[in-house]
Amino acid sequence: MAGIVVIGAGQAGSSLVAKLRALGHEGAITLIGEEPVPPYQRPPLSKAYLLGKMDLERLFLRPERYYADHDIALRLGTPVSRIDRASKTMWLGDEAIGYDQLALTTGATPRRLPAAIGGDLGGVYAVRRLSDIDAMAPEFAEGRRLLIVGGGYIGLEAAAVAAQKGVIVTLIEAAPRILGRVAAPETADFMRALHASHGVTIREGVGLTRLRGESRVTGADLADGSALEVDFVIVGIGVAPADDLARDAGLTLDNGIAVDALGRSSDPGIWAAGDCASFVYRGQRIRLESVQNAIDQAESVAANMLGADMPYAPMPWFWSDQYAMKLQIAGLNTGYDRVVIRTVGAARSHWYYRGDEFVAVDAMNDPRAYMVGKRLLEHGTSPDPVALENADTDLKALLG
Repeated sequence: MAGIVVIGAGQAGSSLVAKLRALGHEGAITLIGEEPVPPYQRPPLSKAYLLGKMDLERLFLRPERYYADHDIALRLGTPVSRIDRASKTMWLGDEAIGYDQLALTTGATPRRLPAAIGGDLGGVYAVRRLSDIDAMAPEFAEGRRLLIVGGGYIGLEAAAVAAQKGVIVTLIEAAPRILGRVAAPETADFMRALHASHGVTIREGVGLTRLRGESRVTGADLADGSALEVDFVIVGIGVAPADDLARDAGLTLDNGIAVDALGRSSDPGIWAAGDCASFVYRGQRIRLESVQNAIDQAESVAANMLGADMPYAPMPWFWSDQYAMKLQIAGLNTGYDRVVIRTVGAARSHWYYRGDEFVAVDAMNDPRAYMVGKRLLEHGTSPDPVALENADTDLKALLG
């Protein structure tokens, strides 16, 4: 029996196969990963792992023996080259593998700089895979000069790690400000000040013209006419859904693999979850690039593959660790028109409103604000902005 095959051995893929077994599925399960290592956590890669505070074994989502113990065939180190939907067959190298149901949890791939402007020079790195981090780790020596291209969370997290290792960091963002697509100006201001206090130079509204060097990067020419001498470069300009297999197989794409409320693609025998999948949320088709969504959506898909017929109902939340600051985000701030700032001692939170509706919160070293905000969103409750601004207000009372 061909059974269930899952392509993509990241957070979503690992969660999906584990949930299948937890729900009592007794049929064959195969999990296929392109990388040569078992499924691992990605968030600590550019933080605890790069800082040397977490070893490789602790990165693994589950001990490698887990898969054998639960009769899950783990196929690693070889990419799937093609899917034939008519025959329900895929090719792993030259090996043909059949499936009864297929799930795509292929994740996302980092956007890279064009080779024409030096993107393929040595010393230019992306932050996505274990191999990326292992390759760049020796670069993080005190006094070396790092250029980070991109002022999103990936770039800012890389800047924080580098600064803690004594690296001289310059971060450039072509847009008018950092975090322009994902956070309010108030959150960007907080993060900018945090990095400045650790010696990071942030230059906003400044794009990259080209990287200089023969075989390895030695400098950068910027769009404002200035030039930098650099020892290495990290590119954090976003990711794209890894949907090539789906495209070649003729599945419907729409900012990733388009799935319905159950997680099923345009082929009833093929499902998708995680960073590669787009779904309708509050009337808009979106992708959620987060660990939480990868787990929750994958577990929902696992249940629906077994006949649960339960629509996926996401509750978005995210986090970012930078220096000693933990940023926790609940909700999506799309369409917000007002930000309420709450400060209690060293704790700070930014509450987003769309009209009178509370839609998201950014909490900086304020776990109470995050937890209360998350519960308010789950209940569809919008707290009084005036009460929020008052530092004497007991946040838990807003849940009443």
